[in-house]
Amino acid sequence: MKLAVKDTLFNEIKSLLDQARTHVIKTVNTTMVVTYFEIGRLIVEHEQKGNIKAEYGEATLKQLSDQLTHEFGKGFSVTNLQQMRAFYLAYQKQQTLSVKSPKGKALSAVSKTTSRQFTLSWSHYLFLMRLSETERNFYETEATQNNWSLRELKRQFDSSLYERIVLSKDKKGVLVDNLKKYHSPEKPEDMVKDPYVLEFLGLEASQKYSETELEEAIIDKIEHFLLELGKGFAFIGRQQRFTFDEEHFFVDLVFYNRLLKCFVLIDLKIGKLKHQDLGQMQMYVNYYDRFVKSKDENPTIGIVLCKDKNSSLVEITLPKDNGQIFASQYRLYLPTKKELKAQLADVEI
Repeated sequence: MKLAVKDTLFNEIKSLLDQARTHVIKTVNTTMVVTYFEIGRLIVEHEQKGNIKAEYGEATLKQLSDQLTHEFGKGFSVTNLQQMRAFYLAYQKQQTLSVKSPKGKALSAVSKTTSRQFTLSWSHYLFLMRLSETERNFYETEATQNNWSLRELKRQFDSSLYERIVLSKDKKGVLVDNLKKYHSPEKPEDMVKDPYVLEFLGLEASQKYSETELEEAIIDKIEHFLLELGKGFAFIGRQQRFTFDEEHFFVDLVFYNRLLKCFVLIDLKIGKLKHQDLGQMQMYVNYYDRFVKSKDENPTIGIVLCKDKNSSLVEITLPKDNGQIFASQYRLYLPTKKELKAQLADVEI
């Protein structure tokens, strides 16, 4: 009993220290970002005030770099100072991000000279400031809300999440509205992607694999799959059985979305989508709506995740007012950004 008490005490103190350490790291990171933003501001204002030409500006940065390095040590190379200047120029006109923690407290420090909140690490911003403003805002918001590491941020960028979201919501939609739907989904179609990128499964598009092997690969990488699904998903189980009229049926993957407050059923198809697949999913959804979901939960969503689909077949098979059954393709490789960006030309700003 005494040992159990000691273990409990140790675990409580360890948890407290871990939280404190995490808080200190976040505080240091956000303070660093704000400081770099302010350094960039001072450099830009000095250049503008003196109407300094490019060649003289670089000489000034070289001298400044030498002085700061002598006084404070490493971290103030000419390249770093140039990045701080670029950081300020990229973010000086943007508004404050209203991203809050669960307790309502701001997640980051705020620059004294602007209302700009910085929510990520310096490494994140070095990556983000290379992007266009709208795309940068999108990834910054997602990285903040989902606590993405720099590695995960790069993976989402490489998977063309921004382009896929815009194109998934409305082929002829308005860019701002499309992104808003994804950040704050209100309807099932707001959160369904097409395609889903599953390159993290490690399966080659050319190799032969069964639906069972695809399912097992997803289960092995369930955390990655949840991130790819999007916001608010929780995994319920695989091969969820239900019996109807003395016949057994199995749903490949079952999730729950806490934002939409509904079950999400996923059926995996490694071949070309058939109308029978949509009919089968309709039956699954009907069963969950009638016998599983509670009265205060929203209608069940069904997604047939297939390797190949015919959009015309989907359109003619499903009712016009369909809002529950969806067919999306999956890809085992990262999409070509050039192709997706070309499609974005049809989407209004």
